[in-house]
Amino acid sequence: MMIPTEPIGSIPRPAALIAAVDSGTLSESELDALYEDAVRDTIARMEATGSTVISDGEQRKYHNFLTYCVHGSPNTAPDGFQIPFADGHTRRMPRLMRAPFHYERYADSYLALAQRYATVAVKQAVISPSALSLMYPPEGLPGYSRDQFIDDLLGEHETEIRRCLDQGAHKVQVDFTEGRLAMKLDPSGELLSSFIDLNNLALNRFSTAEQALIGVHTCPGADRDSTHSADVDYAELLPSLFELKVGNFYIAMAREPDPVRVLKIIAQYIRPGQRVFIGVIDPIDPRIETPELVCQRILQAAEFIAPSQLGSTDDCGFSPFCDDRSTSRDTAFAKIAARVAGTALACAILRERL
Repeated sequence: MMIPTEPIGSIPRPAALIAAVDSGTLSESELDALYEDAVRDTIARMEATGSTVISDGEQRKYHNFLTYCVHGSPNTAPDGFQIPFADGHTRRMPRLMRAPFHYERYADSYLALAQRYATVAVKQAVISPSALSLMYPPEGLPGYSRDQFIDDLLGEHETEIRRCLDQGAHKVQVDFTEGRLAMKLDPSGELLSSFIDLNNLALNRFSTAEQALIGVHTCPGADRDSTHSADVDYAELLPSLFELKVGNFYIAMAREPDPVRVLKIIAQYIRPGQRVFIGVIDPIDPRIETPELVCQRILQAAEFIAPSQLGSTDDCGFSPFCDDRSTSRDTAFAKIAARVAGTALACAILRERL
């Protein structure tokens, strides 16, 4: 297509898988079989939507998109950084208790499993260094300075991305949901600037050609039909976001009350060689968007962003935490099908205008 379309990440897990994980009674091999069935079914259903780029729906990630790589680390405690959502519920990150920081697993293992069943291109999402940096306690750790921690963190992040690229990922998407949240936590912008600088320390380790295969996703969160930073003005985030050394940006837009204003900001800061995937599907809204609505949102974006630099996507994953049952699998796939069909409609109209 003239305008590519890609998913963001998570698809709600099958009810049987959630129940099995919650029960804690199955062996590791039995759980592995259920996870693999979930991946196989997710890929088949995503391909059935007409998607030419898919993901595994994060079925195999341990519990969530945020801390999958450190889940089960013996040197962490569960009482780390707290993320408050608008409806009052919170999520917590693990807290690092002692050196060293290291990943328990890399996302290329999920990619390899997905590629076993996929017949189209597969992208892979990974978590950002800035998100994981919140695991280091503010008071520090004896014998393990923050600088040492950051060195280890950047090394692990680089390793994960390289392994995904070597495995043949169509794109590697760095989830940066904490970008907008940073402005809510620190309106001065210093926290956001530190996040941008940290992520660029990692991204600068990649060549220009490699950076073209890497993207960054930003959203205000989408967990249990609630957000953590939707009240933050995009004008406070987007100028800094486009400083990141990547070729692709996945920006939640479907819930924005004034999309034209945001599109004008994007048009001001997007650089040559970069592509912006505009969110045209709202995972929180239970209503299934029509292809016509998706088409309308893309055509609106094309008034400000050249089609050669435009793509479409979902605002966020549909179930970023495995216990989020607010959206059904059927609804998620119906929304994806609408995104694919609506993007095709927009492409046809734009071709006629050429």
